[in-house]
Amino acid sequence: MISPILIPLFGISIPLVVLIGVFIIRPWLAFREKQMEIEAKMVAERAAQYAANTGRLEERVRVLERIVTDRGIDVADEIEALRDGSLN
Repeated sequence: MISPILIPLFGISIPLVVLIGVFIIRPWLAFREKQMEIEAKMVAERAAQYAANTGRLEERVRVLERIVTDRGIDVADEIEALRDGSLN
């Protein structure tokens, strides 16, 4: 059996819970959603920067590979000469 005191308590608590949900929880969820969108944009920008940097590094490696394969023995000799200090 339900106590007669619980009926008005339920009558007050249900609208109170709804008001808390509408005025506190819903704006907080909207704030979190916006915050996550901003973070996602920042992560996407960083990923684009890393991709551009990776592209530049790959191009530099290609140039170095071309230099080494085109003049492989000469480059090795020049490096050794620089180490010995005989190349001016």
